[in-house]
Amino acid sequence: MTTLHIDHVSRWFGNVVAVNDITMTVGPGVTGLLGPNGAGKSTLINMMGGFLAPSTGTVTLDGQPVWRNEAIYRHIGIVPEREAMYDFLTGREFVLANAELHGLGAKAAQQALATVDMEYAQDRRIATYSKGMRQRVKMASALVHQPSLLLLDEPFNGMDPRQRMQLMDLLRRMGDEGRTVLFSSHILEEVEQLAWHIEVVVAGRHAASGDFRRIRRLMTDRPHRYLVRSSDDRALAAALIADPSTSGIEVDHAEGALRIQAVDFGRFTALLPKVARDHGIRLLTVSPSDESLESVFSYLVAA
Repeated sequence: MTTLHIDHVSRWFGNVVAVNDITMTVGPGVTGLLGPNGAGKSTLINMMGGFLAPSTGTVTLDGQPVWRNEAIYRHIGIVPEREAMYDFLTGREFVLANAELHGLGAKAAQQALATVDMEYAQDRRIATYSKGMRQRVKMASALVHQPSLLLLDEPFNGMDPRQRMQLMDLLRRMGDEGRTVLFSSHILEEVEQLAWHIEVVVAGRHAASGDFRRIRRLMTDRPHRYLVRSSDDRALAAALIADPSTSGIEVDHAEGALRIQAVDFGRFTALLPKVARDHGIRLLTVSPSDESLESVFSYLVAA
């Protein structure tokens, strides 16, 4: 069983601290690395994969240092977020090149392409691929040597719904087989569908760790703020404020809308359309005003 350990790791670029004193352990199964854009997820993954040296601290795989350890690289597969590739190669040539770096041949490359359902386009040049196809051929390249640790940086970017479902199924199978899989995302729903265990990073710091359901419940139970426009804002506000699910309502004259704070997410989302219907009020806009991951995680850390 492969275990990745990050011990008091920091990384800075000049005066910019990208990762600040993070400690975490990633074991077999599927782990989600969750955080807003710019949180330091990519920097952390690059250190996990041996592409980047920590400024301080250590990254080890089964007790062995990852940085500049060629033997360890043979157990790691990494799918970077960046889209830049060797566009003049075909998909098959690209995956085969990585197979040969691992001392493997055409059979391993073909199997990896089949695993990600890219055989149909394997002889097309990568320059002609969509973003989702590029993601899948990068995935094939990362899987060609059957790594025990797979690191994926925003792997679902650019994929259509069918491709996303296929990749999610593949990652679940790998987790069930006992491999260690870590993928990063800034989208809660992606993580919710795949990972039971999550590591949360905010502004380069480790904000939370543990069971996704427990942490997600904290996120859901926090006060939610909404911007609501309707055909009769004052009547809607008067009807909502009487319910205990709503802790405050403010009329925003500049926006021509109501700013509502709800303390019971489930009750409020059921109440709002019912109140509007019962009072003959049309809801024109209902949008969360604090649903950025930064605001979610600020609450989570405070909890």
